Order: sequence, then C-alpha cells, then structure tokens
Amino acid sequence: MSKEKKRKLNMTGKSGLIIKCALIGCVLALLAGGIVWFLESHHITAVVVEGNAHYTTEQIKEIVMDSKFSDNSIFLSMQYHNKSITDIPFVERIDVSVVDKHTVKITVYEKALAGYVQYLGSYMYFDKDGIIVESSNILTPGIPEVSGLQFNHVVLHEMLPVENENIFQEILNITNLLNKHSLSATKIHFDAFYNITLYFGDVRVVLGEDADLDQIIMRLTGILPHLEGKSGVLHMETFSEGNKDITFEEDI
Repeated sequence: MSKEKKRKLNMTGKSGLIIKCALIGCVLALLAGGIVWFLESHHITAVVVEGNAHYTTEQIKEIVMDSKFSDNSIFLSMQYHNKSITDIPFVERIDVSVVDKHTVKITVYEKALAGYVQYLGSYMYFDKDGIIVESSNILTPGIPEVSGLQFNHVVLHEMLPVENENIFQEILNITNLLNKHSLSATKIHFDAFYNITLYFGDVRVVLGEDADLDQIIMRLTGILPHLEGKSGVLHMETFSEGNKDITFEEDI
C-alpha cells in the first residue's frame, strides 16, 4: 500500500474518532441539559404544612424532605406514592401530596392526646381511653398534666393502670369543654375522692362534687381574664345554677 493511501486511511480513522467523540459529547450534553431542565422545571418552591402542633413547620419539612432530591416534585411524588410516614413520635401519620410541579402539601395527623402523667422523670402521654401513646422528656403545649391518679407502673401502648378507669372519660369531658370555650388548663388534679381542681397557671379552680362542668367552664371564660397575673384559689365548690357564689382567695 502506498504512503498516500496509508495517510488517507489514517486521516479517515482520525476523522471517524473525532465524529464519534463529538456525538458522544452531544449526547452527554443533551442528557446533562435534560437533567438540569428536569430538576429546574419541577423544583419545589412552596411547601404547605397543615395539622402540626407538636412539631414546627420547619421540623416537618426536614422529616419529609430528607434526601438529596427531595426538592423535586416528581421525585417526592414517587417517594411517597401511596405511602404515609408513620414512625414519628406524637404523629399518627404524615401524608404528602403534590399540588403542582412547584408546590407540595404536607398533612400531619397528630395523635389525640388527652393528658399526661409524670413517671420516672418522663412525661407519659395518654389518649382518651387512657392508653399510653408516647413517652417523652419534652412538654407538648396545650396538653394538661393530670395528677392525683394512683398507679405503680406504666407500659407504653397499654392503659394506665388506675383503680377507676371511668376517670379517663371524665378527663375527656373536661378537655373537650375547655377546648369548646377556648381555655387551656395546665393541670387537672384529682384528690382521693376524685374531686377536681383545675390549674390555670397560678390560679387553682376548686370544684365540688357533681359539679356542672359545662356551666363552670363557661363561667370561667369571664372570670379568668380578670385574674391574669394573680396567684390563688378560686372557690367554685358550691357553684350551681341556683348558687352563683364564687370567691377568690389570693395567695399571700
């Protein structure tokens, strides 16, 4: 083979290699551009969080958007397709839905807590049936402490072992009425005879036997604002439909 022909073959081979490299480069550039477009066109710019009380909005976002590509709506949709987050303390489940390619909605369903008792340095939260649903060293705002109950052990996910199990229905009635009238007690105390004292900060409201809770709590909505910043006992032991006597004994 002549030198001229060899030179032409070498040039042809080099040209083919250059073309192949150029094609590969174009394909890689297109892929890179496609990835950039995919990430940018479905980048999440708005996150709506609903139903959270125990956790802040930022904490919920961190729980849900916990991976490198969690700011992409398609990736997030695939990650939580037909799947809820269920392993978070104080939370029944968290649902994630994509509203549009830039907006995600996170709905938090928190466990319904009726109150908590203190046990061995922890706060043991229970539901309306007296079942211990969470143990924590952190106080949850808006959930009252319940004191005066007698028990010798606590087991997570089991009923608090008290002598009178009807007490949990009483606690539920109290918390429902407080919520109805937009009041928040810090503590609900039962004495040995199950008489009730409600704590609103430093104000203790003493109730009598067979107290009309609805009437009393409705009356408290008008009284408590006038006792703000004070400390003492509000006597409502004899309060009833026919007896409106109420006295406040301020602490000295």
